[in-house]
Amino acid sequence: MANYNAVKYNGFSKGTLKLIKTLTASSSATLSFVDGSSDVVLDNTYKEYLFIFNNMHPATNNANFQFNGSVDTGSNYNVTKTTNFYYAYEEEADGANILEYRADYDLAQGTGFQSIAPEIGSENDECASGFLRLFNPSSTTFVKHFISTANGYQGGNYSINHYCAGYCNTTSAVDAVQFKMSSGNIDAGTIQLFGVS
Repeated sequence: MANYNAVKYNGFSKGTLKLIKTLTASSSATLSFVDGSSDVVLDNTYKEYLFIFNNMHPATNNANFQFNGSVDTGSNYNVTKTTNFYYAYEEEADGANILEYRADYDLAQGTGFQSIAPEIGSENDECASGFLRLFNPSSTTFVKHFISTANGYQGGNYSINHYCAGYCNTTSAVDAVQFKMSSGNIDAGTIQLFGVS
């Protein structure tokens, strides 16, 4: 595992990033990080974990890039979550731009997968990149907060910034995280898991 000296990441506190695992999609239904499996660490070693996803490209047009957590080392990905979701977009020709709250991507005590980069196009040059920060997933006292920011390119020639935050409403340790598309496979892309110290 490599060490990286981190400056302020997206305006947040600085620390040291330790690369734990990189997964690469190739027509993959899911990409899963399970504590104790395939050299993955997702326990009390770190108080914060950072997932950086790069060039996530769906096989199906207009798919949503999503995640969910598990409290049973990946047997089930169905952690109860309460979230909020905003996005902003700009059209290439400057014909349309907006910042709005998207209730259709919120979860209110829902157990389904949370979209963090919706509406990604499937053309060869379309994809989404961003990060997901997960705080203290091994706590057995507190709920587990998370923050995600992403940017995607969609077929209507839009740059779309996605902002999602919320909490996994469980006091059980979250020991696995899975990523997938809402429809079809992840055609290509990489996800890196870092521990933050």
